[in-house]
Amino acid sequence: MSKLKNKVTVVTGGNSGIGFGIAEAFKNEGAVGAITGRNEKTLSDALGILGKDFISIQGDVTNISDLENTFKKTFDKFGKIDVLVVNAGGAVDGIEMGTIENATEKSYDSYMDLNLKSAYFTVQKALPYLNDGASVILIGSSAAHRAAPGMAIYAAAKAAIISLAKGLSLDLLSRKIRVNTLSPGSIDTPVFGKIVPEEHLESVKQMWIDITPVGRQGLPSDIGHAAVFLASDDSAFIVGTEILSDGGLTNISLMR
Repeated sequence: MSKLKNKVTVVTGGNSGIGFGIAEAFKNEGAVGAITGRNEKTLSDALGILGKDFISIQGDVTNISDLENTFKKTFDKFGKIDVLVVNAGGAVDGIEMGTIENATEKSYDSYMDLNLKSAYFTVQKALPYLNDGASVILIGSSAAHRAAPGMAIYAAAKAAIISLAKGLSLDLLSRKIRVNTLSPGSIDTPVFGKIVPEEHLESVKQMWIDITPVGRQGLPSDIGHAAVFLASDDSAFIVGTEILSDGGLTNISLMR
């Protein structure tokens, strides 16, 4: 298990959920590196599993100085960065997603800052430390392809991520840095508890299972395995594209 042996990785939001699933998959393939997150406890818990070859860096991806600190600390520790996973995003704490009738300028800005602006500047601030030939993986979402109630702003941000991978790949061709998007479908993570009331949690999960052709929600490890492929030399000829890891949710219609 050494597809990523000697590669130094940074996974933003690697302290839980999909990000941790990616970091763990990287570790299992021989990678070392850093995970970031805002929550000190979940960072500590994740590091306890990842072990001594990883470091944790507390910070907020919407804060430029925190981003700069992340990459400087990682480079100071490991001397290079080969893989960047721009994973931090999703629901904004304390701000509900909503329809256009009840969205505010603050909610719009908050979701765009976390899910689009932070991704752009995460890549920008990593550039001085990234090796030529590095792989950058932006985490998108199947939401970019399917409208869902109250999710227009989030979905638009994730659709922009898919386009961003293409533009950044073009910008970085001279350095042979590949930028691709990995888009999960419905993944069973603690994020559901943030956006769905507890009394509806199981029914909402079942709804996603019912419309996912493979008949289950994804796991963080499913996304981790796909990320290993994009991080490794196996995907050297894949640039500026999107991989959907969504159990067929986007491209296969279930007739009921």
